[in-house]
Amino acid sequence: MTEEFAADAPQNDPAVSVVGPGDGETIVLGTTRMRVLEDGSHTGHRLAITESVLAPHTQGPPQHRHAQHDEGFYVLSGTVRFTVGDQAHDAATGTLVMVPPGTPHTFANPTDQPAVLLSTFTPDLYVQYFRDLQEVLAGGRPLTPEANIDAMSRYATQPATDLD
Repeated sequence: MTEEFAADAPQNDPAVSVVGPGDGETIVLGTTRMRVLEDGSHTGHRLAITESVLAPHTQGPPQHRHAQHDEGFYVLSGTVRFTVGDQAHDAATGTLVMVPPGTPHTFANPTDQPAVLLSTFTPDLYVQYFRDLQEVLAGGRPLTPEANIDAMSRYATQPATDLD
């Protein structure tokens, strides 16, 4: 549950949002468990933040480009492999990776240990994409590449097919 409060704040100030350790919306996509800490509803849709746990040997999404938002990844624990175009970068705990609009990228956990990421989306456009994927799975449909690409296209994101 997200707690909001505005103690001693002027009436025109927005409420502060506090998400506790066990709180937030949970989205499970295969071997990835995501917790939505901020979906943009408390930031005027300028920023969304998620925490994701990638199980060992988790493959990420197909390499893709966002047209309208920056995506940031901070590795809280473990090692995450980021692929940007044809270059791979192994990001250890404490590494920040920022991906500007138009840059092809993907990520994966190739290790034997779980990895935890804090991700930012500015603006918040992409959080609904994860909800859409969860709905596909909840509806008993497989998460095919086509379903993934269809969901991406609704959020100004396209696969980087020129890299295949």
